[in-house]
Amino acid sequence: MKKHDLTFTIIGGAFKGKKLPLPSKETTRATKSIIRGSVFDTLQFEIVDEIFVELFGGSGSMGLEALSRGAKKVYFFEKNRAAAKILAQNAAALDPKRTQLIQGDAFENFPLLADSLRAQGRQAFLYIDPPFDIREGMEGIYAQTEQLIAAIPPEIVLRIIVEHMSSVKFADKIGPFIKQKSKKFGKTTLTYYSVA
Repeated sequence: MKKHDLTFTIIGGAFKGKKLPLPSKETTRATKSIIRGSVFDTLQFEIVDEIFVELFGGSGSMGLEALSRGAKKVYFFEKNRAAAKILAQNAAALDPKRTQLIQGDAFENFPLLADSLRAQGRQAFLYIDPPFDIREGMEGIYAQTEQLIAAIPPEIVLRIIVEHMSSVKFADKIGPFIKQKSKKFGKTTLTYYSVA
């Protein structure tokens, strides 16, 4: 399969059926449509007119799905240049005015956005999908992710959703947040947190 043949499809909302390109599989791991469907079945109309933040953007499939379903503004963080380029093109193809790409490390850059949201008195849904820790150089990424979550100002959070390997169990309480539920999809699990 050639790189440009890799696509994903928006599954609901205003842009339903729109096909968009994915970065190469060496670069990022795309969130499967069954997982996207499950997240937005859970959130449903809560997403309308709210802010959605995708911390490890890749192709932007989660954030763009949120945009399609009525999110007011979507922020993406993506470190990889090739992936960020495709993500920017995907966002531009849907609604560039309601999207903002922050290129660089999510662990370093997200706290700046969190501070900005807090200063504005705004809240957001946070989707955190770090690279699986079986990838080279990613061994400590889940511990780093828990540290990141623990430091998030609770007043900016509507809900936190973590996509992670099913073999990893996230704590029932991380900082000011408590686990609502976990849902397993084979090797991938979604874990939801809300303010305690």
